[in-house]
Amino acid sequence: MAKKRTPFSKVFWVANIIEVLERFAYYGIYMGFSIYFTTLGFKTEQLGVIQAFFLLISYTIPVFSGTFADKYGFKKILIISYLAYLPSIVLLIVTKTFSGIALTMLSIGLAAGIFKPLISGTVRVVTDSTNRTLGFGIFYAMVNIGASFGPLILGRLRAISWEYAYIAAAIAIAVMLGITIFFYKEPPRDIQGETLRKKFRDMGIALSDLKFTSFLIILGVFFWTPFWAFFNLCPKYVELTLDGAKLYDDIRGVLGTWAANFLSQDVDGRREVLGETISHTGWVIMIFQVFISFIFERFKTIPSFVFGLIVAACGFLMIWMAGLSNPAWVFLGIFLFAIGEMITSPRIQEYITWLAPKEKAGLYMGSNFLAVGIGGFLSGVVYTSGFYSHFERIGHTEYIWLVMAGHVVLGIAVILLFTYLAGHFKEQES
Repeated sequence: MAKKRTPFSKVFWVANIIEVLERFAYYGIYMGFSIYFTTLGFKTEQLGVIQAFFLLISYTIPVFSGTFADKYGFKKILIISYLAYLPSIVLLIVTKTFSGIALTMLSIGLAAGIFKPLISGTVRVVTDSTNRTLGFGIFYAMVNIGASFGPLILGRLRAISWEYAYIAAAIAIAVMLGITIFFYKEPPRDIQGETLRKKFRDMGIALSDLKFTSFLIILGVFFWTPFWAFFNLCPKYVELTLDGAKLYDDIRGVLGTWAANFLSQDVDGRREVLGETISHTGWVIMIFQVFISFIFERFKTIPSFVFGLIVAACGFLMIWMAGLSNPAWVFLGIFLFAIGEMITSPRIQEYITWLAPKEKAGLYMGSNFLAVGIGGFLSGVVYTSGFYSHFERIGHTEYIWLVMAGHVVLGIAVILLFTYLAGHFKEQES
């Protein structure tokens, strides 16, 4: 007989509201950044360098911020992240040089990295075996509400002025600060008697497990690298490669003139779609994430994960087709990638955090971000500076999506071989 699902606590919902606002600012800035950077006249190779180090910092800092959160509390570290975020976004408004933009984006990456493990760690602490899959599904849906409205609203604002877009992001961070101070209550967990030195030692022990560390590296190379390459490149690909006027007509035919105008801008007397407004997965995940979580909570993690990768690879193939024939294929490609993302990302994050005892939730989530950091760094260096800049020079940027599809297929083979040879991990009970 199935256990009755435990109801979610107040802090669970407060944490998810904070997550919506942070993702609004983060993705609102990041999804349009490749376009902004290009409009300033910088090269794709330079863009890849910034993307690589931005994502590396964003997803390796959580290794340490998760540990500090376990020691000093989630609330204090959340406030520190906001105090790093706000001035960095303001600086992005005024700096126009390559070095200035690079340093500013790295500062934003630092602030985001401090923040990243804290809400997922909160969700892990306040859920149990009866509601953890649904809880992480809701959390991931909240991530994508913010990740959807951020590019939509900031994209609309940047069509007027890039400054307006970045001011809106700064306001979102300020609201987060107020909510955290007045409404976020530190979730109870067993951290008494734990020293910071012991936390770092425990992290070293976790990473000294060759099986666990190898799994993180495999995820970084074969899952997170093509995952981040999608977000790095799709906005620029849509805006600068595909026929934006044709995409505008497609949207207008389905959603009407108002929606099409909101998602587009005037270019020399004709409407063209804004790249970042459609090049994200949030609009799909907002609708389907909880439903997908309900379906896949009854299946084991690794088979579900592999199935999601297959769907994502099919999405890459459809985006490739958009560059060869009808650009409307990009909508199906983004939709399929989003389905794959909904299956893979929340399940693999849940899987890794559930390997840890509750008092080490932030620690293990931080370790997981090592894999994401590896993938983020490689996505900028290998895909943006490497493959994409090459395909740009030869006039065939659509080839990038074939490379990414092949990368994912190879990753599926590696993951299946690893689990066959090394075996599955044992999940902890609450």
